[in-house]
Amino acid sequence: MPSALFVVSEEGYWGEECVEPLQTLDGEGFDITVATPSGSPPVIDPTSTDPDASFVDEETAERVRDAHENDDRLNNPAPVATQDAADYDVVVFPGGHGTEWDVNQDKHARQLLRETVSGDDGKALVLCHAVALLAFARNEDGEPVAAGRDVTGFPNEWDEDIVDDNDVLPDGRKMPYWVEDEVRAAGGNWDAEVDSDTSVTVDGDLVTARGPESSRDAAATLLDELGVETSA
Repeated sequence: MPSALFVVSEEGYWGEECVEPLQTLDGEGFDITVATPSGSPPVIDPTSTDPDASFVDEETAERVRDAHENDDRLNNPAPVATQDAADYDVVVFPGGHGTEWDVNQDKHARQLLRETVSGDDGKALVLCHAVALLAFARNEDGEPVAAGRDVTGFPNEWDEDIVDDNDVLPDGRKMPYWVEDEVRAAGGNWDAEVDSDTSVTVDGDLVTARGPESSRDAAATLLDELGVETSA
């Protein structure tokens, strides 16, 4: 049975970016483990389940709320530090602004990413704001994982429409860095394809996705990269 590890934020993950890949892999028979930095249940960004506050539709919002509240894997995560990339066929890093405060800054999450993309077998899927992890994680030569890689992720121009003039988010937290800026500074070949409906980029063992609307395509691309013949 193939296996997948989901590394999910305790500071506010975006629901669709976690639930869409999780349920897609689940439907294909993957054994799924969820981990968070401390091992406490992940916290969902409430905007991602509120059709009145974002572009999420009611059907998706309801599905995400149900998974967040009732999926035992999400409610009983393991600490990230206890996980080994070699135990999984794929490691998934869902996005959301919350990742900027915990997952992207967690040394064990960085280690998981580094070991996944440097090995011979595993694949990594990194979505949205979690893509900044590529700038902070270092490979065996000490270079950012992002260096020289083709990458998509949440673009500056979209965050400009969310934060105020002082980079403060609607929930009152100041965004500590911008994903696009960090990836570019780390030497990544950034293209968020902002004129496209979705954006998913494959570079070797790394799959990156721009944001919520790309979650389904990202999951399908990941399965294709893994050579999984889908049941659909």
